[in-house]
Amino acid sequence: MIVITGAEGFIGSCLVAKLNEDGFNDLILVDDFSEGERAKNITGKIISAKVERADFFNWLDKNENQVEFIFHIGARTDTTEPDEEIFKLLNLDFSKKLWNKCVQYGLPLVYASSAATYGDGEFGYDDGKNLENLKPMNPYGRSKNDFDKWALQQKESPYFWAGLKFFNVYGPNEFHKDRMASVVFHAFNQINKNGEVKLFRSHHTNFKDGEQMRDFIYVKDLVDVCIYLMHHRKNSGIYNLGSGKARTFKDLVNAIFVALNKSSNILFVDTPEDIRDKYQYFTEAKMDKLKSIGYKKTFTTVEDGVKDYVQHYLVPNKRW
Repeated sequence: MIVITGAEGFIGSCLVAKLNEDGFNDLILVDDFSEGERAKNITGKIISAKVERADFFNWLDKNENQVEFIFHIGARTDTTEPDEEIFKLLNLDFSKKLWNKCVQYGLPLVYASSAATYGDGEFGYDDGKNLENLKPMNPYGRSKNDFDKWALQQKESPYFWAGLKFFNVYGPNEFHKDRMASVVFHAFNQINKNGEVKLFRSHHTNFKDGEQMRDFIYVKDLVDVCIYLMHHRKNSGIYNLGSGKARTFKDLVNAIFVALNKSSNILFVDTPEDIRDKYQYFTEAKMDKLKSIGYKKTFTTVEDGVKDYVQHYLVPNKRW
């Protein structure tokens, strides 16, 4: 059995889809299961069972001898949520308990961290350096960083574990994410509705409008890394998971217009004042550490990833 928490969400459901494609069907999906858009993400997937998050640890105590691997993807991911207690409960306390269960039962663990742990990037984006100095800019990022630091301090660890700092992920199965969905998703909808895309104007002298840069990673690349680590099971630690190459928002949006065979039409608007002082102008994952343990697959370019996402999922309104 392979356990996936957050299995009904964006990244979790894509991981389920890829596992199915690779012939893994004895899957245990863990989540707060819904009846809405999220539920469609796992419709038709081949699985063994669905377990409600509140019941998961009781289930694990009874079935641990059948579990081969755990992917802990579930988390509260809203970067605008101000309530620290929600993040403590879901992102910190739950993760600590799961870690200790994996130690107790000898289970390998891959969990989702986040590039939000790097804050404004003043200390760079190097997963091989000391993580103690990082200054996340919101409660979500702090919760992820707090767990990363806690994990590194533990005397007892799962025999294999990896924390993955996801950068800007885009791709199928994010219909339910509303404002937290990727720029690709929102831009596609704006183009369909108004024929144009609104991007934040730059308020930084070193960046022109639309040339703010992010490390955008296609979700199919992300789940490939997850499955690689499931087979690899050595070299425990925390790893960046981005493409390793920053691209501009203008590049990203122009790729959508190309995928739709439309002329580019970008309108720049002021970044809201309440987030202007926390806005990141550049992120880029340093990927040497993952490559050093043998990961050799190349990452999908923005142009190819956006084309696949737009033409095969967004236009036909299809899940992976």
